[in-house]
Amino acid sequence: MDLLRDHLARARAGGAVFARTVAEPPWGLRLAGTIQLSVHTVVRGRGWLWFDADDPGRTVELVPGEVTLVRGGTDHYIGHEPGTDCLEPEEFRARHAGDGESDTPGATVFLCGAYRFSGDIGNGLLNALPQVLTLQAAVGDPLRDVIALLSHELANPEPGQSTVLDRLLDVLLVLAIRSDFRRSPNAPRWYRALTDPRLSAALQAMHEDAGHPWSVPELAAVSGLSRAAFARTFHEALGQTPMQYLTDWRMALARDRLRTGELGMASIARSVGYSSPYAFAAAFRRHHGEPPGAWRQRESMRDRELQPSGRHIH
Repeated sequence: MDLLRDHLARARAGGAVFARTVAEPPWGLRLAGTIQLSVHTVVRGRGWLWFDADDPGRTVELVPGEVTLVRGGTDHYIGHEPGTDCLEPEEFRARHAGDGESDTPGATVFLCGAYRFSGDIGNGLLNALPQVLTLQAAVGDPLRDVIALLSHELANPEPGQSTVLDRLLDVLLVLAIRSDFRRSPNAPRWYRALTDPRLSAALQAMHEDAGHPWSVPELAAVSGLSRAAFARTFHEALGQTPMQYLTDWRMALARDRLRTGELGMASIARSVGYSSPYAFAAAFRRHHGEPPGAWRQRESMRDRELQPSGRHIH
């Protein structure tokens, strides 16, 4: 099992949203911090990205061949120059609706995307990323081909477009996470531990079958280590014991399955390694301070309150 693929697969909440825009200066767009992960790339021309509408001192230049990802939480702005007046998405779209028919050399062609995550596993991936991450694609880098495909697909709508855009955005996200996690001291410990073949074997085993009644001796055997050596190496790399990690992973899976409401309590209990709903409820209460049913009801109400009104960003 590829643990990064596993995390991404469990984190997806729905389809990606992408839009291609042609804008003649002056132009500026505000993107809400409620977008969990925004993706920006300039196909032609240039643009700027910043966070403080009143003081655009911290800026990121957007140039062709690069992709910039912005983690949600804070509103951000993009425009033809730093500090320009920025419009809300609906007003921006109306203002520049006819710019795409123009061949004005000064017009900027750019792509904006929004990626949505689900549950605690998705939030864990998001929180491990910096607020802004820029990928630079050298000549011959496949990233340039991905950007070109995105631009072509958005300029020529055809059947199945949403599926193509979803997959292309998946590729961009994987490239971004790989690039950042390889060099970031804030990369998740499980990602760094994958470089150790002994630990990666145990991690993959737990992720492949979270419902199996794993024990430290059994995981040590999977790793080819003695029980003591495995327990010590695991704790040094991940900051917790193997059983603590397994419980945390099982609870993360359980929370996401409770949130979707697709499985009953007995099915969830079996899928995460508990012999009965009662044993699962007791473990969940120890871990979270409340029974799973109460947790699911509270989260369902919160999710309804936070549900966005629409899919499009502009």
